Amino acid sequence: MDPHDLDPRDHRLSHKASQETFISLVQLDPEPILDPYQENGPDFDPTRDASPSDDADEGGSLADSIHSLKSSGSGGTAGGIGLHNTTTPLGLSGSGHGVIYYLTRIQRYSSYTFSLFASLHLATTSVIPLLARSVPASESYLLLAREIYQTPLSEPLLVALPIVAHVGAGLLARLLRRRENLRRYYGVGSDEKTHGLIAKPTARFLRSGWPRLSWIALSGYGFTAVVAAHAFMNRGLPLAVEGDSANIGLAYVAHGFVRHPWTSWAAYAALLGIGCGHMIWGWAKWFGVSQGAGWKLERHTGVPEVDRKARRKRRRRLILINAVAAAATAVWAAGGLGVVARGGETLGWVGKLYDGLYDKVPFFA
Repeated sequence: MDPHDLDPRDHRLSHKASQETFISLVQLDPEPILDPYQENGPDFDPTRDASPSDDADEGGSLADSIHSLKSSGSGGTAGGIGLHNTTTPLGLSGSGHGVIYYLTRIQRYSSYTFSLFASLHLATTSVIPLLARSVPASESYLLLAREIYQTPLSEPLLVALPIVAHVGAGLLARLLRRRENLRRYYGVGSDEKTHGLIAKPTARFLRSGWPRLSWIALSGYGFTAVVAAHAFMNRGLPLAVEGDSANIGLAYVAHGFVRHPWTSWAAYAALLGIGCGHMIWGWAKWFGVSQGAGWKLERHTGVPEVDRKARRKRRRRLILINAVAAAATAVWAAGGLGVVARGGETLGWVGKLYDGLYDKVPFFA
C-alpha cells in the first residue's frame, strides 16, 4: 500500500486515542495490590478462566491479571508473600501458596467453628425465649446448651481458640500485606515514581503501605471489642468474683436491663447490630457473593448497556446481603431485646448477687 494513500484522519484518531489513554493513566491513583485471596476468598483459583458473565460484570478477567503478574517476573517479585509462589520467607515451600493464603484459610475455618457456638447461642438466647415468651421457661434450654459449649474442653475449642485464631490471622495477614506493599512499591525512590501526580493526602496513605480497610474488617474489630465485653460481663466477671458462673443466665441479663437500662440497651444493640452484620458479610465473602456487591460500578466497560446490567447486579447483591443481615439482627433482637430484656428484676439473694457483680464495673456502678 502506498503511504500517500493513507487517510490523514487515521493518524489524527490514533494520536487522539493515545493522548486519552495517557491522560487516563496519569489520572489513576496507584493503590497497593490486594491479595487475590483477600478479595476472592481462600478458594480463589488464579488459573481458573473467568466466565463471560464475569467479564461483562467486572470489565476484565482477574485470572488473566494474576497470570500476567506471575509471568512478568520471578516468584519472589511477582508472587511475594500473598500470591502463589514456590518459596516463602517462612519456609512454606513447594506448596504453591504463600503465607497469606494459609492465614486466610485459618480465618475461614475458625469462623466455621465459631458459627457453631453462635448458632447455639442464638437459639437459646433469642429463638427459644421468643417462642416460650418467658425468661424462666427458657433458662433450662440455656443450661442444656452450656453442657455443649461450656465444658473445660469445648469452651476453648468452640469459643476462645476460634476467636483468637480468626482475629490473629487477620491482623498478621494485614501486617504481611503492608510489608509487601512497602517492599514492592514504596522503597527507595518512591517519591520519584509518583512524579508529583498524586495528591499529598493520597500519597501519604499509599506510602504507609496499609491495605484498604474494608467494611468486613472494620466491623470485625468492633465485633471483637463487644464480644470481649460481653464475655467479661457474663463469664469472666462471675468467675473472678464468685468463682463460677452457675447463677448467670437470662435472668442476669434481664436484671441488668432493669437496673442499668441505658448501658444495657447500648451494649446489646451494638453486639447484635455489629455482630450480625459482620457474620453475614463474612459468610457472603466465603461464598463469593460480597466481592460483586456495591452501589457503584468499579470498572466501566464503555458499553452503556453492559455497565447498566453490571450495576444492577452489584446493587441487587448489596441489597440482598444487607437484607439478610437486617433479618438476622431482627430475629436475634426479637427474642433477646423483646423478651429477655423485658424479663424484669430478680429479687432476693440472687438479685443482690447480680447487683454486686454489676457494681464491680465502672459503667454500671
